[in-house]
Amino acid sequence: MDSRNDSLDIDEPDFLDYSDWYIDDRLDPTTPPADVTICDPTIPVELYHVCAAGVSLAVLVFLSFFVKRRRLCRTCCGGAPGLLQLSVCWHSVPSGSIPVGFLEHDYHRGIAAAVFGVLFCSLCVVVLDDNPLPFAESSKGTKEYWKIIALLYYPALYYPLLVCATVKNKLGYFLGSVLSWLHFSILLCQKVQCPLSSKLHEYYSLLRSLPQLICLAFLSLIYSLLLLRNGRTSQNLPLHQCPVDKYYTDYLKILLRKRPCKNSVSTDRPSLWIRMEMLIRSYVYLPIEGFRIPTKLVVSMTVAVISVYQFALLLVLYLVPVLQRMRAGVQEHVSYTLEGFGINLSEDRSEVLSIVKYYIWVVEVCYVSAVAVSCFLTLSTLMRSMVLHRDNLQALFRGDTQKVFNRNRSVRLSRSAIVCWMSFTSYQAAFICLGLLIQQVVFFSCFLLFAFLIVVPILYGQNLLIFRILENMWPFWLTLILVVLIQHILARLLFLQKDGKQFILTNRRSLYIFTYLLFTFNVLIGVIAGVWRVVFTALYNIVHFCRLDLGLINRGAEFFDPGYHCYSNFLEVEASQSHRVMKAFCFLLLECQSSGRNCSDKSKSVEEGIRLVPDQKQTKLTKSKQVLARWCLIYTLLNNPSLVRCRRPAVCSPTDVVTNGEMKSSSKPSTEDLVKSELCEKIQGPV
Repeated sequence: MDSRNDSLDIDEPDFLDYSDWYIDDRLDPTTPPADVTICDPTIPVELYHVCAAGVSLAVLVFLSFFVKRRRLCRTCCGGAPGLLQLSVCWHSVPSGSIPVGFLEHDYHRGIAAAVFGVLFCSLCVVVLDDNPLPFAESSKGTKEYWKIIALLYYPALYYPLLVCATVKNKLGYFLGSVLSWLHFSILLCQKVQCPLSSKLHEYYSLLRSLPQLICLAFLSLIYSLLLLRNGRTSQNLPLHQCPVDKYYTDYLKILLRKRPCKNSVSTDRPSLWIRMEMLIRSYVYLPIEGFRIPTKLVVSMTVAVISVYQFALLLVLYLVPVLQRMRAGVQEHVSYTLEGFGINLSEDRSEVLSIVKYYIWVVEVCYVSAVAVSCFLTLSTLMRSMVLHRDNLQALFRGDTQKVFNRNRSVRLSRSAIVCWMSFTSYQAAFICLGLLIQQVVFFSCFLLFAFLIVVPILYGQNLLIFRILENMWPFWLTLILVVLIQHILARLLFLQKDGKQFILTNRRSLYIFTYLLFTFNVLIGVIAGVWRVVFTALYNIVHFCRLDLGLINRGAEFFDPGYHCYSNFLEVEASQSHRVMKAFCFLLLECQSSGRNCSDKSKSVEEGIRLVPDQKQTKLTKSKQVLARWCLIYTLLNNPSLVRCRRPAVCSPTDVVTNGEMKSSSKPSTEDLVKSELCEKIQGPV
């Protein structure tokens, strides 16, 4: 008999039995954290959306019947509805019937920017939440369909907030004030009563809704202020519209204003402080007299800033709380896990615990620093792009397409230009979110490498891998540095000789000899320069990824960049449809027409592209006014050659058909012929 069987006790447990390692019982569902309790607001979210949707629809229908049609089928249904009418011909739609006027300069830019900000915050809710529509429960199979419906629901919900500003009377401002206060007050009450949430972070829902609350508060205050002012415009009101005819005429006066001539031009190189000041000013948008940023650009920049906030908040709250919980949950048995991988940080277990916690804290600091640097660079590039937006628009108004597009091209409407103009704001927000994500990954990796390969080894005196590599290779690096310095010294002292204000090449025999001797060293230096080129190009494109006005592809192929292609077409639409000088002259010409025509009708006709054909007898002007008007016209045409095509109806035969400044005929006169014919016509007049 085996002696080992006698030593075993039958009552002892079997250590080779692994049946207890498996759990066959069903686990109970997990409960939410104890600090986040389920909260039901006084006004449920479902009830709020149902009521808000009904009120918005009622306001939209009421305003559509309140606004009367002025040109298209005026006798049908008493001219109603006029706000939502569809017309095949754009010239037949009065501007008072346009729900939103992004190309007109009399629309309230602040209201449009605030409504788009609210809409973008709603988009974040649709993308991230489990229920895209709060009043409808969605399953895994129907979630995507509900998201598509939500993408149509939220624009329709906030659309009346834009329409109320278009009516431009007390009724529209009153309804807009009621709607905005309704949305703001209910959302504020819900967030005050239930600020906590169980998604990502307990305060994520509250922090995510802050831009939406700010935009709704702005809408509530601005509509109330407009209502108190009885619908009268005021230039002191921030981001408000001014009388469009006054804006265009003031812009023309400033453009034609005589500028003081500079007697002397300084050829000295500016100092370092002056150059730094000029660099800082190039990134700060300062308003200039007489020029207002278009409504579409104001909306785009507002949505861009909100997208930076929303995505940065998501990046921070997605990983930082996880790292904090990991640091708080580290225990002493982590040392055994590290030893299993061959990592021995210290002999003392408590010291290993503190080192691991410190390393996790370093990772957290690197992550937050990467988020901060990414947001700072993104906002800086957006400020720079705002300055360039204005410069590019002014250049296109002058007809200088070479400065904007790096080549001469005609500014005209096209199908792709209209599509790009419509999607410019959306592209800007999407590029910013994607650019922030790429910057976060790259900068976080760089900060981690810098911290764990340089900073931490210096502090602890261990794992000095980089310094050991540099110690072994220092003769090689020192030689390359000396070769570069020797070449610069020889070029300055031996191969260049100053002759007046220019340098001439001397000692060519020595130049050829050193070129041959340093060939091998320059090959190695070229490898390092190639690596630096790749790194610098990648970092430059990553930092400027969110700038649509900058092509990230080389010249000649930059139009394959979808962002730059969208921006260039956007500028074409803005320059062709909202040219300030052209509209200023339209207003000046309309003032010469009969006094029986209403002033409001004149402004609407100009905004819609009237062909300036008078249907009544024009009043006679004095000779001095004619001379002044003709002089202003000649001066402007000479300084703005691109405006000549807008004057083609005045110099072409009556059989030519003119539409949107384009002449449809077999024989089109050139720009120089048109300018000459204009000058000849005006010179033959009374002087």
